[in-house]
Amino acid sequence: MGIGGRVTTVSSNGEYSFTKPNRESITLLTGLGVEGDVHAGVTVKHRSRVAQDPTQPNLRQVHLIHEELFDEVRTAGFEVRPGDLGENVTTSGIDLLALPTGALLRLGAEAVVEVTGLRNPCLQIDVFQDGLLKQVVGRDDEGAIVRRAGIMSVVRTGGVVRPGDTITVELPVGPHRPLERV
Repeated sequence: MGIGGRVTTVSSNGEYSFTKPNRESITLLTGLGVEGDVHAGVTVKHRSRVAQDPTQPNLRQVHLIHEELFDEVRTAGFEVRPGDLGENVTTSGIDLLALPTGALLRLGAEAVVEVTGLRNPCLQIDVFQDGLLKQVVGRDDEGAIVRRAGIMSVVRTGGVVRPGDTITVELPVGPHRPLERV
């Protein structure tokens, strides 16, 4: 697994919508998420999770997705651009899905996020582009669900993140726990 990559695009939106507009930069706030983004906060902000229990901790403060996924779905006839799937940070050159729970990602000079788990893609993806959900969620040879729509994280150290920033990975000590849906 590559231990570094780069930020290709950053995105945020202060309103609930599926896609997020690309920005020149975003500011990560410790313990909260992306400044001005609708999903920032200490407790859950995703509507379905708020309906279940609004006091749950927000383990989905920053959504990262690998740009390589866009190339993969393009071969199946889908056109997806950075921000289209609601991610805050689009990356290149790092296998996000292979990271263990608790991995720390340094984004640029200051910001650090801790990986909490896999994004659980929802039916809104098919509303965005019919059939796309089957491209980002599938099953492996043993029948287990495979989620490929990026990873979720919480902000451990705030800072500004811009396209072109480097990403460095610090793996957790001890046995690594594979990513699960959050």
